[in-house]
Amino acid sequence: MRDSKETIAAFLTGAREAQTHFLAELVKVPSDNPPGDCLAHAERAAALLQDLGFTVECHAVPEAQVRQAGMVRATNLVVRRRFGDGPVIALNTHGDVVPPGEGWTRDPYGAEIVDGWMYGRGVAVSKSDFATYAYALLALEKAVAAGARLAGTVELHLTYDEEVGGDIGPRWLIAQGISKPDLALGAGFSYAVVNAHNGCLHLEVEVNGRSAHAAMPFTGVDALQAATHILSALYAWRESLAKRVSDIPGIGSPQLTVGLIKGGINTNVVPDRVTFRLDRRMIPEEKSDQVEADLRAVIAEAAGAYPDAKVSVRQILLAEPLLPLDGGRRLADLLCAHASRIMGEPVIAKGVPLYTDARHYAAAGIPIVLYGAGPHTIQEANAHRADERLPLDDLYKATQVVALTLHDLLSKA
Repeated sequence: MRDSKETIAAFLTGAREAQTHFLAELVKVPSDNPPGDCLAHAERAAALLQDLGFTVECHAVPEAQVRQAGMVRATNLVVRRRFGDGPVIALNTHGDVVPPGEGWTRDPYGAEIVDGWMYGRGVAVSKSDFATYAYALLALEKAVAAGARLAGTVELHLTYDEEVGGDIGPRWLIAQGISKPDLALGAGFSYAVVNAHNGCLHLEVEVNGRSAHAAMPFTGVDALQAATHILSALYAWRESLAKRVSDIPGIGSPQLTVGLIKGGINTNVVPDRVTFRLDRRMIPEEKSDQVEADLRAVIAEAAGAYPDAKVSVRQILLAEPLLPLDGGRRLADLLCAHASRIMGEPVIAKGVPLYTDARHYAAAGIPIVLYGAGPHTIQEANAHRADERLPLDDLYKATQVVALTLHDLLSKA
């Protein structure tokens, strides 16, 4: 007679074709954010989950909150499976994705499989973990049917706003009291267990001058000239960030990027308005209020060289860093142990220089770590760029890791 862990492994081996189809169907439905109309994907995901035998709760976010988040439509999906009295463990991943962009050699919604890799937007970040977590939960059910004694509840939190901050996804589910988990697992890649990550601050800088004919530019106030001076000051200040290095492995130094700039009226007109947006990545040791104050000070000092230009700064996004919380250590240790064995190489807990929805669970006092399907690096996955891809073998192995970890966390024996 098989023990429960052998039952889990056998079920997942036999379910690989079905799991691959499940993921492909998710990749084939666009859920680009922006524009953020993700209802069709949520409906397809709910139908696929129901086909697996799950009861799916569909929690539509009120239109006003969706619009405030910069989206069109969003519905969060929750699946709950209770195995008895015990801890509630939430598994969160997101179905919204960045737009495909240019340069693809495969259909971004084709879910084409080439040499064991599935291609498509969101296949690695993070539709793959819809499949990882759903099939891990199915495997637990098979183990219970075969005699495993588990105590606790597993929830799937499938949300749709990670690309714009997570406020109407995980944060909303928790704030509304829809879920009150004791522990959480978030989407990640197969060769690392992540227990810390960077924060992120987005600021928009607006420089207002006065337009003038290009034949007499001295009669205007050149907003671009002032903006260029501010940008130069920011880039010079950015060099100091390399001297700050996080004590957490995998994090590195803070970063500053100016990713968007626009302005001007016409070629023959002195530009009267220029705006640009900057992205400041914060290491876990930094405090967001001090980071913002430092940036504002650099901008204000540079703007002082052009007193006739009016400069304003507004916060667009603030994502706090993630630090390990008490209570998450056993989850991380179990994931590392199972992953090291199944992936065939050492898998350790470390930080990453990204930011994720995990911070919303941590902010509510819920310990969370990240683990899921994916290759060694986001570069190898082509995440957020053309030809995003996922090794299907990593999907199958990560699912087994998650299922075995949940089994150990909830086991009564």
